[in-house]
Amino acid sequence: MKRLPAGFLPSVALDTGSDVPMYDQLSEWFRRAIIDGRLRPGQRVPSTRSLAKELDISRIPVLSAYEQLFAEGYLETFIGAGTCVARAIPDEVLKPANAAEYASPKHASQSAPRKVAQRVDGLRTPPQTWANNQGAFRVGLPAIDHFPITSWSKFINRHARRPPIEQMVYGDPMGHLPLREAIAEYLGTVRTVRCDASQILITTGSQQGLQICAHALVEPNDPVWMEDPGYPGVRQAFRTVGADIVPVPVDEEGLNVDEGIRRNSHARAVYISPSHQFPLGMTMSAARRLQLLNWAARTGAWIIEDDYDSEYRFGGRPLASLQGMDTDDRVIYVGTFSKVMFPALRVGYIVVPKDLVPAFAAVRDAFDTFSSTLYQAALADFIREGQFARHIRRMRMLYLERRTALLEAIDQYADNRLEVVGTHAGMQLAALLPPGVDDVALSIKVAKKGVSARPLSLCYAEPPKRGGVILGYSGANVHEIREGTRKLVACL
Repeated sequence: MKRLPAGFLPSVALDTGSDVPMYDQLSEWFRRAIIDGRLRPGQRVPSTRSLAKELDISRIPVLSAYEQLFAEGYLETFIGAGTCVARAIPDEVLKPANAAEYASPKHASQSAPRKVAQRVDGLRTPPQTWANNQGAFRVGLPAIDHFPITSWSKFINRHARRPPIEQMVYGDPMGHLPLREAIAEYLGTVRTVRCDASQILITTGSQQGLQICAHALVEPNDPVWMEDPGYPGVRQAFRTVGADIVPVPVDEEGLNVDEGIRRNSHARAVYISPSHQFPLGMTMSAARRLQLLNWAARTGAWIIEDDYDSEYRFGGRPLASLQGMDTDDRVIYVGTFSKVMFPALRVGYIVVPKDLVPAFAAVRDAFDTFSSTLYQAALADFIREGQFARHIRRMRMLYLERRTALLEAIDQYADNRLEVVGTHAGMQLAALLPPGVDDVALSIKVAKKGVSARPLSLCYAEPPKRGGVILGYSGANVHEIREGTRKLVACL
């Protein structure tokens, strides 16, 4: 059994007025803690000197208690580790004798109801077995195997070796200023976003960005347009504030603004992914963009633009952002580094209209104060010194190769049973299944073969007439893509 590190000082309550000797109280406490599982086999315990000092008692009763526990086989000594809980204690002995009391509240039938907020029901999702696999075709997973980890480590070490005090204390809820400056410069150059560093708010990813938008802009029961099909995380974010989700269909030009107005003309906000619609992949037309901006300006609605993977476009240069076309400051621009760097980085951003900055900063501060300054500082240098741009260029070529491999594999194995949509940009594409095929059942079946195929139907407000799967190709190599396609088709 693996030995656990550290000898944390346990919380021992001693009764100095009791007739039971001090060493008996100590030995009994350790026995009970070991049997109940609070102290685990191999775990280090404090030295007799440390424990006596912590309990403010003589060392003699501690020595006597440890001697008794050694004799009974509860403790043993390891070279280089000191005194630890014995590793040879049988597992059945370690199970609490009163396990039923730990499993449920005592006298549960007589206690008050154990209620949770009703909104939690809207956040629960069914088990997603397809999300357990990390190769083909995990959605949103970048090419981790091609990430420049050596260069990234240098930037981390630069700031971790001798960090200044200002990077070790509480930070600005808006984020690390050098990173905000780098992001503003990047967005202005590459995405035609009109902003400066004062408008950049750093988040732990696009999901938190959406939650901040929901809390800052929407009241309970406010109608909010959402693309249908669309990103399920949006539904979760706005349900936390009690919003009334209004699904609006998309077509080849993107969000159908006329249909949105017909369904609810006075929506408080609208969520869109105009550069690469999730999950179908179309690009919002210029006419629709102008129509949406004009409607928002007339009604006072807010537009939340999610630009989650716009760096990867294969039919020409990345398209300009909707925010760059906005002349009335109605657009809140949300971005993330999870897709272009790696998901565990947990760094995203929001571009906030200047008059809304105080409100958004207050919400950000209420959520979790600020993001990790170490990663923010390293990322700022990663961008400023050109590594970020070079990485994107390399990934664009790699993802083009992997997308081509997926399309060729579908053409070879699928025999026209998969209808591909959304192939011009991004890190994934959607494939429609033959009529009558249950995409959830298919995804569960193919997950057992180690392939992640996300059901398209879960992105709809209501079950669609035809199911499909979302296939992420960015995180899988060509061999995994071909094998994954073959297994997917075989499960049909």
